[in-house]
Amino acid sequence: MSEYMLEMLGITMTFPGVKALDNVDLHIKKGEVHALIGENGAGKSTLMKVLSGVNKPVAGEVRIDGETVHFHVPQDAIDKGVAMIYQELSLVPDLTAIQNVMLGHEKQKYKFISKKQEEEQAGKWLDYVSHGTLPSYKIPVRRLSVAQQQMVDIAKALSYNAKIIVMDEPTDTLTEKEMYVLFDIIKKLKEDGITVIYISHRLEEIFAICDRITVLRDGAFIADANTAEVDKDWLISKMIGREMKNTFPQRNRCVQSETILSVKGLTGGIFENVDFDLKKGEILGFAGLVGSGRTEVMRAIFGADKVKSGEVVVGGKQVLYRHPSQAVKEGIGFATEDRKTQGLFLNLDIKTNVSAAAEEKVSSKGFVSDKTEAELATQYVKDLQIATPGIRQLCKNLSGGNQQKVVLAKWLARGCKILILDEPTRGIDVGAKYEIYTLMDKLVQEGVSIIMISSEMPEVIGMSDRIVVMHEGHVMGELSCSEANEERIMLLASGENG
Repeated sequence: MSEYMLEMLGITMTFPGVKALDNVDLHIKKGEVHALIGENGAGKSTLMKVLSGVNKPVAGEVRIDGETVHFHVPQDAIDKGVAMIYQELSLVPDLTAIQNVMLGHEKQKYKFISKKQEEEQAGKWLDYVSHGTLPSYKIPVRRLSVAQQQMVDIAKALSYNAKIIVMDEPTDTLTEKEMYVLFDIIKKLKEDGITVIYISHRLEEIFAICDRITVLRDGAFIADANTAEVDKDWLISKMIGREMKNTFPQRNRCVQSETILSVKGLTGGIFENVDFDLKKGEILGFAGLVGSGRTEVMRAIFGADKVKSGEVVVGGKQVLYRHPSQAVKEGIGFATEDRKTQGLFLNLDIKTNVSAAAEEKVSSKGFVSDKTEAELATQYVKDLQIATPGIRQLCKNLSGGNQQKVVLAKWLARGCKILILDEPTRGIDVGAKYEIYTLMDKLVQEGVSIIMISSEMPEVIGMSDRIVVMHEGHVMGELSCSEANEERIMLLASGENG
């Protein structure tokens, strides 16, 4: 028996034009909750794809419980007890929790198992992770919350006798309450000797749940340590290779008196009677709990959802956009929170994505100029410091932070006067966050007005000139940057007016 449940030794992985992993070592003990951290592009996902059999390294060795293993396909890793819980959960939405857990188990010992056996076997694992909190094991999982779907995905992993479970940004779309439910599940897994590899950009979570930490940077191993023996500053310095004295840039506040957007009595969907104004050169923060209606208000303003009543005035002119294309033509951009499905064409290159909203700049008489597209993309890759081998790199191959920069480049290329940013730094590391914040400050200095929706309280307070707080579809109050603190925002977000 080995001291370690998992050893990855000298792992090297190359892709065309880039060395993704360079002689990386990883050592994880049985029953340990082990954090794997690093900036976007550090190599975390690539290393886990090697572990899960998706990528085959050009050099290195993988050992599980002291045994050297060779994974040619993902099923090889599953058979050795390795399970992956991705950000995008691997469930079939229209199947029940029981059916999802039993996928791949339908045939056992040369015969198909009965429906009763399925329910018994799946129920054992679903009970283990949910403690009866799932409303039903027999409804389509699309009707479950994200946190409940995550429970089903963990139960599915356990049904394959997983010894190592990798969780990639598992709390990204969870509420705080749901996060603590997940932590309880992780603690139970640890007690039962199951090893958890935990990937997250939220450093406070690392200190709350993890025993040890391994840091990667630029595809190389940098350091490992016991969580109890290090602090946040140590982690950040190891991740980015330098000390970062400030989480947020020194704001050059340049709010002008001109109102560029005015919303009065806006009602539609889950929100009602919403009022607010946006000034030129302002960052207006929108805070609130999940489901408070912040995103829905912005989608309605942008023409993506219907409005029942109310008034929207842009640049002194009353408008009612019935389609996002109308809003885009009048200088409004919307960087959605789900950049992968709504913000980018992942299977297209940077060049095409940057010019997607600025067709008139790159086309003439109905024909797109490849040269003009390339010049435009090259300009924004340079200005936004997008880390890429070139403008023809597919967006799906970029890190999360660089994907977010491409989304911003698309709207900057359009020349937006108003930019709506929904969770602009979700899923990206501290270094990339600082770059996004610096860019936001630069934009408002140039006269762009920004609406920023964020669930991260320090981000809302650190970057906003004013903060609008919503609760269950209603605006509960507005705070200036000097008035705002976490306690006052949470009171309003919880429905308290005082």
